[in-house]
Amino acid sequence: MKSTDLSSPAFDLLRPNAAGIDIASQMHYVAVPSDRDEQSVRKFGGFTEDLHEMARWLKSCNIDTVAMESTGVYWIQPFLVLEEYGFDVFLVNARHIKNVSGCKSDVKDCQWIQQLHSYGLLNKSFQPDDLIRELRTYVRQRKNLTQGYSTQVQLMQKAFDQMNIKLHNVISDITGKSGLLMIDAILNGERDANVLAQLGDSRIKAPQEDIVKSLQGIWRQDNLFELKQAYEIYQVFRDKIADCDKQIEFVLAKIAKTTISTEQKPKDNQKGNSKRKANGKNKFTFNATSYLNDISGVDLTDIFGISELTVTEIISEIGTDMSKWATEKNFTSWLNLAPNTRTSGGKRLKSKPMKKKNKAGQAFILAASTLKASNNWLGEFYRRIKAKSGSPAAIKATARKLAIIFYKMMKDKVDFNPLPLEEYNQYFKERKIKYINKQATNYGFKLVPVDFVS
Repeated sequence: MKSTDLSSPAFDLLRPNAAGIDIASQMHYVAVPSDRDEQSVRKFGGFTEDLHEMARWLKSCNIDTVAMESTGVYWIQPFLVLEEYGFDVFLVNARHIKNVSGCKSDVKDCQWIQQLHSYGLLNKSFQPDDLIRELRTYVRQRKNLTQGYSTQVQLMQKAFDQMNIKLHNVISDITGKSGLLMIDAILNGERDANVLAQLGDSRIKAPQEDIVKSLQGIWRQDNLFELKQAYEIYQVFRDKIADCDKQIEFVLAKIAKTTISTEQKPKDNQKGNSKRKANGKNKFTFNATSYLNDISGVDLTDIFGISELTVTEIISEIGTDMSKWATEKNFTSWLNLAPNTRTSGGKRLKSKPMKKKNKAGQAFILAASTLKASNNWLGEFYRRIKAKSGSPAAIKATARKLAIIFYKMMKDKVDFNPLPLEEYNQYFKERKIKYINKQATNYGFKLVPVDFVS
């Protein structure tokens, strides 16, 4: 049996000028090769001044590449400072550098990371450029705010229920135009159900008498206070989301300008200045489709189930350089959308889902979940997989299809060319007939096509 000891000649020293850092919240332990300093392992604090001191010490030790764990958010500032000093920084998954069993310490951890990195046994985790990271911060903050205002909507609904106001029975969204006008009037002291009902939009399908009945309730002061608080906080969240949209638009404009200046894209690909596929209350307050088309060179919102908000979220996580993933299989695997299959003893083991969720992969999963009843080939694909393996498997499989389409469009700059539904159904019909014929042949039978006459 071949030895797995790293000191074995079987391992080549690929990065002699490598260092390893064990990241923590207050202290960072740094290891360099033993011949670079009398004290090859040093401890640095987490303050900015300490990070610059750490970088200067690594420079004095002639280090050119550094590996560190992606521990919480504590790696971000050391990563940025070391990049600023010109180091080739490897941010690595903590699962890939688990230490050998035995006595564990921060000193041993940083030495272990340094040793693995020296022998080229660590791979970089994907990190987008600065502009994409900035966009990612704004998009994630917007998503947090969206979840926050959704909570306030639930609290408003709870206050209505406690007062026996059945407004949700007659309008689909209490935060729509009609609902907000009624809430505002209630908080200003209006209690007459007939007056409140007049604030409803003429497009409400419910009869006027039902609207009036739904607004007759028990006006308790404590519930009105609860409604007022939730409504005011809801308005704050909406204002903050609008502020996020301004920052997102600013960064998208900068990315679009950078992309256009560095890539020669045909003018006919820069479409979408007037066309925008965005609906729902959570849409951007600006036309993001125009910027996204300039950035990607194609209209990614043409993909079934993909909105401009989804495209922005995905680009904020993966960037615009698809060469980071050699193939579509690498891309879907990185998104955690590919089956996590393992092989041992020549046998395929049971697929085990990854515990950690990939945010870009989750965006594709959310988009796939909207295709359940869609009248296109992806909707038909979803329903076919659901019938065989269940809804969770169908959503993930459809999300993988969406990711492959996204990858090809971004990488090859090709427009979305969906397969006609009739052609898709005919293809699987022929496959099924071929399978049944094969099964019949195995049992000694031969199928004969019959023309049915009604």
